[in-house]
Amino acid sequence: MKIDVFNHIVTPRYRDARLRIAPRLQEQERVMPALFDLDARFRAMDLGGDGYVQIVNTANPPVETLAGPAEALELSRIANDEMAELVARHPSRFVGAAACVPLNDVERAIAELDRAIGQLGLRAVQIYTDINGRPLDDPQFAPFFDRAAALDVPILLHPVRGADRADYPTETASRFDTWRIAGWLYDTVAAMMRLVFAGVFDRHPSIAIVTHHLGGFAPYAAERIREGYDKLLKAAQARNEPVPLPRHPYEYFPQFYADTITIGSVPALRCGLEFFGVDRVLFATDMPFDTQGGRKYVEVALQAMAAIDMPPDDQAKIYEHNARRIFHVT
Repeated sequence: MKIDVFNHIVTPRYRDARLRIAPRLQEQERVMPALFDLDARFRAMDLGGDGYVQIVNTANPPVETLAGPAEALELSRIANDEMAELVARHPSRFVGAAACVPLNDVERAIAELDRAIGQLGLRAVQIYTDINGRPLDDPQFAPFFDRAAALDVPILLHPVRGADRADYPTETASRFDTWRIAGWLYDTVAAMMRLVFAGVFDRHPSIAIVTHHLGGFAPYAAERIREGYDKLLKAAQARNEPVPLPRHPYEYFPQFYADTITIGSVPALRCGLEFFGVDRVLFATDMPFDTQGGRKYVEVALQAMAAIDMPPDDQAKIYEHNARRIFHVT
């Protein structure tokens, strides 16, 4: 079996509710029909062969950027209800879903997480690398991470930077799609750093946070991260300042999980596997956010995996067993 743990869908009632708030999202239907149309989605999924299944989640933008807390909660409830229905209706295609939660109100987000996991049977929760510009290490979000850890629910961490975040201080917007192509990878690493220093792994050593796009720049920048924090700690010690963490900051980074999404880059996949290890990497495609209705991302994800020479047991971990373990797929 191949379990695709990070891909996106927009279900019918959720689609209509989003469009009432943000009509601009209509454009997604034209360029990505498999995001909305199950028949188109199934045709793309068929490229994965027998045993290819998905754990689905909602698509960008986050509900908290679309609406205030009350309406964002209603959007989340609609999405979660529909995804649960989808999984029940098509068990040979979908083995689970990740909850949508409105983190512009942490209490509401926790309540909806409890409902989605406890009542609907969803298997994870998706959050974004910042909440309307507020970093995840803000103390107001700590109860959410505490609750996710208590429920033993994996957290899918998706980048969220938009074109309105300029590349340079002298500009008002990002140009040439830099915000997405490079910015999302940076945002992922920045969020990882902030979560490390927030002490999330010290409070919850077994928490499963799955970073999108194979941890962003983290695997490539591994020694830069190690050396950078060597300097930070040395400077703090020279000033007799307290060391902020019980372990070297670098040691926490391999505690994250990561998906295999490199858009087919085999060198990037090798780098990520070496950094995180085969026990913490999970197969995913990011479909249908490609130029071929989801088909390309399924194909290149499989091709990249096939190009890596690894023992069959390690391949099975990445394709299936790691997902079964942390998403509790029976």
